[in-house]
Amino acid sequence: MMKWLQSSSDMAERVRQHDWAKTPLGPPEQWPDVLKTTVALCLASSFPQSIVWGPQLTMLYNDAFIPILGDKPEALGRPFSEVWREVWADISPIANAAFEGRATYIENFPLQIERGMGVEQAYFTFCYSPIRDPKGNVVGMLDTVTETTATVFLTRRLAVLDAVGSAVANAADAESIMSITTRLLAEHLQVSNCAYADMDDDEDGFTIRGNWAAPGSPSIVGRYSLASFGAMAVQQLRGGEPLVVEDNRIEFAPEVAASYQALGALATACFPLIKNGRLTALMAVHHKTARVWSPYDLALVGEVTERSWAHIERVRADAAVREGLAAFTELNATLEQRVQERTAALTQAEAALRQSQKLEAIGQLTGGVAHDFNNLLTIIRSSVDFLRQPGLSEARRQRYMSAVSDTVERASKLTSQLLAFARRQPLNPEFFDVGQRVKNIGEMLESVTGARIHVQVQLPERPCYARVDTSQFETALINIALNARDAMDGQGTLTLHVAPVDAMPRIRGDQQVRQPFVTVSLADTGSGIPADTFERIFEPFFTTKAVGKGTGLGLSQVFGFAKQSGGNVDVASHPDRGTVFTLYLPEVAPPVTQHTPVATGQPPPQDTTQRHILIVEDNLEVGRFANQILQDLGYQTTWATNAEQALALAGADALAFDGVFSDVVMPGMTGVAMVKVLRERRPELPVVLTSGYSEELAERGYEGVEFLAKPYSADQVARALAKAMLQD
Repeated sequence: MMKWLQSSSDMAERVRQHDWAKTPLGPPEQWPDVLKTTVALCLASSFPQSIVWGPQLTMLYNDAFIPILGDKPEALGRPFSEVWREVWADISPIANAAFEGRATYIENFPLQIERGMGVEQAYFTFCYSPIRDPKGNVVGMLDTVTETTATVFLTRRLAVLDAVGSAVANAADAESIMSITTRLLAEHLQVSNCAYADMDDDEDGFTIRGNWAAPGSPSIVGRYSLASFGAMAVQQLRGGEPLVVEDNRIEFAPEVAASYQALGALATACFPLIKNGRLTALMAVHHKTARVWSPYDLALVGEVTERSWAHIERVRADAAVREGLAAFTELNATLEQRVQERTAALTQAEAALRQSQKLEAIGQLTGGVAHDFNNLLTIIRSSVDFLRQPGLSEARRQRYMSAVSDTVERASKLTSQLLAFARRQPLNPEFFDVGQRVKNIGEMLESVTGARIHVQVQLPERPCYARVDTSQFETALINIALNARDAMDGQGTLTLHVAPVDAMPRIRGDQQVRQPFVTVSLADTGSGIPADTFERIFEPFFTTKAVGKGTGLGLSQVFGFAKQSGGNVDVASHPDRGTVFTLYLPEVAPPVTQHTPVATGQPPPQDTTQRHILIVEDNLEVGRFANQILQDLGYQTTWATNAEQALALAGADALAFDGVFSDVVMPGMTGVAMVKVLRERRPELPVVLTSGYSEELAERGYEGVEFLAKPYSADQVARALAKAMLQD
């Protein structure tokens, strides 16, 4: 009966059903106690683990280890050396050391493995630990492993992109830029050739103007016809899609394959540049042998292609400006002609400047995100390392666990602020009287700004209504108020003024909008904003505060919220006389019915054991954790991995479950579309939607359902489900 194995995991059931009599381990009832104990601990662990037992290296593993195996044949009960035969020469010395009694820990160990999609490069951080019987003899090995392929590839990708950016920062012409880029890309990917080409106007003929060839590989500079590389190449590249060929001998007819082989290549990855709807240029990497292009390879080539052409556009724009200015000084034509030439030159200069500023802004944003997230990841990584230490006291364990939890909350807040700036934050618009809400916020700001700052509120004679996200609205006012507090050095007057206006003026180049708006102005008596920083105050991660005193995201959130809500934010500042921020929000008619606000406190406890929840989550790791959270909360659960499966399980009347807990972004039908179908079947069905980011929610909001942003905690899940159930 295997009473010693109480786990309810999938692998536990497979272990129970496996015919162990046909393996060197024999029937489970005859297994030694140390093996039973190790198997039970392994199957209960959330970390990927496998057990390698006895001289025959018989293998067992837990649920978390399954993704590491990928599409390999069934591994349960087979020899470890057979399952990993393609890398056994690399890992056998480490395994032998474990069986000799020596544990080994290795980070980011490179292995070329087979998981059903051919040979792929992967990286693992693992620990091989000996398992000893009561007499101290080594009888097996415990393999605790984490795949770090994505992390290693991301680190390398960023390094290559930084190298490309640094190398081409001062290149004088397009040819120099592409010469540097092709060399760096080819050397990193270890391909035979990397080349770039310009397309003719007919989008068929193209000229390879430069390439980098590995030693022993031919140069492929010259003219070619796109049609000779097959209909698939024509269709995908003209359509803006990359062309990916792993072995042209298999994928094409002999006459088409010959065109690729004339380049000295069996494998090719080619990326197009589309401008104004036309195919204008190509960048490609070729390899002399067949090759499976990994997602990392393709992502890197695509991003390097985009960055390279962006640099080239900037260089060509600069050259165009210089040529225009030179031509302008030599003009002896009529005044009208001179004005036209000057306008053209200025337009080109503005375009070049805009492109340069855009690249600088992207670099600043990327650097800010990387800096802040690397700091947060450092805290998490260090805490996890400390938690792994043996003999850790309970007090220290709680401290490190709290550090991980708090850091996750900070990371979640950081992504929320970035989404707000990018106008991609999911919003839940509500009708409210702006004046009344500002009055309430003003009372609260007294405690936020400090006793020496006087907060006064000036309201209009009539109610002014808006329909925006109240939480984001309050956050925006608090962010402005905190900047005002710092500008006043903790002493002065902060005035909040609400007023209706007939139009929104031109703000930072935006067009005037003639329609009713509600304005909320916050005026301080501080030192004002210096002229050299005035234009940058809304940029993300830009701050003049001391290190550790500000993130540079507060005013970015204000800007993103205002724009996403259909309004804008203006600012006026005078040195030593203070600053005024004015928030414009579209004014709306009063709602027909006024609803009493629902209390936001802790929902009353419910009998969750009688509630059956349908979980819809395509990510296996997230789904496994969500399923465990809901079961720990006492709910009965059923887990579907896509919307189509969920709709089938729910039934024609959607009465099969008491509620739905679903991701938004999934392959095929999204969670929002699925909920629409379910609500047509059963309008009162309780629903909680969850997502790290959703373009659909950012554009349409999430009225009518509970929304829970990722990452979430078990407590947040409990509150969201309880609130959704109460509305049933």
